[in-house]
Amino acid sequence: MRGIGRSAPRPPRRRRRAGQRAVKWLADRVLAAVLLVVLSPVLAGLSLWILVDAGPPVLFVQPRVGKGGREFPMLKFRTMVDDAVRVGAELGVTEDPYGVVKDDPRITRSGRFLRRTGLDELPQLVNVLVGQMSLVGPRPDIPVQARHYTDHERRRLEVLPGITGYSQVNGRDDIPWPERIEQDIHYIDTWTLALDVRIALQTVGQVVRGEPDPLLDTHNIARLSEAPGGQLPEGQGG
Repeated sequence: MRGIGRSAPRPPRRRRRAGQRAVKWLADRVLAAVLLVVLSPVLAGLSLWILVDAGPPVLFVQPRVGKGGREFPMLKFRTMVDDAVRVGAELGVTEDPYGVVKDDPRITRSGRFLRRTGLDELPQLVNVLVGQMSLVGPRPDIPVQARHYTDHERRRLEVLPGITGYSQVNGRDDIPWPERIEQDIHYIDTWTLALDVRIALQTVGQVVRGEPDPLLDTHNIARLSEAPGGQLPEGQGG
């Protein structure tokens, strides 16, 4: 019988989204490569400043969870003292083991500027270039947090994580975790290339901005209490 074994044609909207995703995949790598070259003087200057201000290492490398739950080493410029999570616990800075507080003593002088402007994320262009991240997408979480995802929260792992994302231009650090999750899922469900462009442009517009007062993340506190022995992962903080 004719037609047996042939897959049904995909609806036009699905075909359009597949085409847009192919463009996004290519654009991520091309733009990451171009930006790494164009911004190389900036990257070099920031690296030197960190060395002079806080000493080595310049980069903070942390395991994060990407698309499909795969872990990868995410790069950032170092903005905090070494082993910041454990230092924070010893000083009693905050109940949130992975969070920061206003005027956090663990943040270095150069780090305060880098975090306020978002320039600490620039090394992640390398993660984009090698296919571990995208320029725009949900921000990648750390493994100890991702292990406690509900099935609903796990949906944010359906796409590559991004250097910037929907939540970063719609509240950033001053919205609670459940709202960030819903924003990420909304982004996934309504994604278009035009949405990515709009988020990217809004991100550029926020480079010079006041740093919001950090919000206590009760989800992180609960996750730590559920971890065996309440143990902190080594080397966290950045």
